[in-house]
Amino acid sequence: MIDNIDLSLVDWSRAQFALTAIYHWLFVPLTLGLSFILAIMETIYVKTGKEEWKRITRFWMTLFGINFAIGVATGIILEFEFGTNWSNYSWFVGDIFGAPLAVEGILAFFLESTFVAVMFFGWNKVNKKFHLVSTWLVAIGANLSALWILVANAWMQHPVGMVFNPDTARNEMVNFWSVLFNEVAVDKFLHTISSGFLLASMFVLGISAWYLIRKREEQIAKKSILVAGVFGLLSSLMVAYTGDASARTLSKVQPVKFASMEALYDGKSNAGLIGFGILKDADKKIGGKTEKEFAVKIQIPGLLSVLTGGDRNSYVKGLSDLISGNEKLGLISTSEKIQNGRYSRDVLTTYKNARLNNDSSKVDSLKKVFNDNEFQNRYFRYFGYASVDKPEDVIPNVTASFYSFHLMVILGFLFIIIFSVALFLLFNGTISKRKWFLWIALLSIPLPYIASELGWLLTELGRQPWIIQDLMTVSKAVSRISTGSVITTFILFAILFTGLLISEVSIMVKQIKTGPKH
Repeated sequence: MIDNIDLSLVDWSRAQFALTAIYHWLFVPLTLGLSFILAIMETIYVKTGKEEWKRITRFWMTLFGINFAIGVATGIILEFEFGTNWSNYSWFVGDIFGAPLAVEGILAFFLESTFVAVMFFGWNKVNKKFHLVSTWLVAIGANLSALWILVANAWMQHPVGMVFNPDTARNEMVNFWSVLFNEVAVDKFLHTISSGFLLASMFVLGISAWYLIRKREEQIAKKSILVAGVFGLLSSLMVAYTGDASARTLSKVQPVKFASMEALYDGKSNAGLIGFGILKDADKKIGGKTEKEFAVKIQIPGLLSVLTGGDRNSYVKGLSDLISGNEKLGLISTSEKIQNGRYSRDVLTTYKNARLNNDSSKVDSLKKVFNDNEFQNRYFRYFGYASVDKPEDVIPNVTASFYSFHLMVILGFLFIIIFSVALFLLFNGTISKRKWFLWIALLSIPLPYIASELGWLLTELGRQPWIIQDLMTVSKAVSRISTGSVITTFILFAILFTGLLISEVSIMVKQIKTGPKH
């Protein structure tokens, strides 16, 4: 493990990874959702034989292709950063993190890239049904890529299915299925892809609204709104459902993150769900950190207890319970976790020294300790706490967590309303006359992007200081490289990604203005 790490190196490494991830995620969700919208549109074309649906499909396929190419480029850079900037993390996780990424590369990426060529260039070279199958396989491949990446990320949030090998100081996978069907992974995958479906639907709806505003391609626009409206409404309802399931899972496996996103300091029964709130500094502190309280809040009494525990009497743990401990709930304090983590680290250090000194008897006895279930459950599960200086250091930024979560939820309900109104106006034949709604739909295109980025902001900021929950802090995961090199690449990536984004937007705008080909 690293001692006396340069904190500026940690901060710049985090900034570089955040920069790459934010830009990458501007392209990915549109790919996830638009691929299925294309498959649905082409299915209608094959079933009906109407050339108009072929024209619609090819138009949206062009926009998909522009976005797809840039998304792949940023994703490759993101994966390389694990080796360049986070080599200690990559070592510590062993094959657990690498296996899902390898499967993603071998299975999903090749499935995607093989059939994407047929999808784009095979219109007049293969028969309709084979081309349709290729389009569906591209959609499935794109979302399989997301599955394996999200499985890897979910393991960082809730590490399961592994055992620590003291000989190599690495975690090793012992149950692939536990990793794959990790409850965090299931929730994260369903929530993420449904949010991608929602984003793509809003993208199609907004651009189609622009055509109606300009009185161009009205039939194509209305047919696109039909597909996007139905797909988007179903997806937005799925986002709400899976978001609720994710929050319940977080309350069990990442309770500090859950309490932070609710700004809940004092645990309680009959806890209310905050619908809207404005935070301010409180007079109280946890350790050296100032608590937050509500200057204004709107809440539904008892609903948080119902959602997390099933009834109003369920106790929802607050940050004070989690930091100071609560004997009635069987919660140990963070101070005790720090002691247990340091003990497990000392055992590992003693084991490594015994191996270096060829003290076989001590090696054998300490290896038995590592294999003992009580040691694993009581001490090693808190291994990462050995790197925590003060109990309050495990509290993430409450303000950022709270606002990210609640703004995301507010936007989620707004999307349900927008898609519902779009379908209502479409079916009663007045959507072309409702310019106010068409402008709302057009101007709403950025909102799902904001909601999606807020979701990742909550996911990553909400688990700080951990890169692997309870097992490794971010400060211990960074590579031993010069801060200057990270700053240099940060600047280069910022320029490159901004240039790619500007290029993508300008090409898309030009293509949209040109419109579908006749």
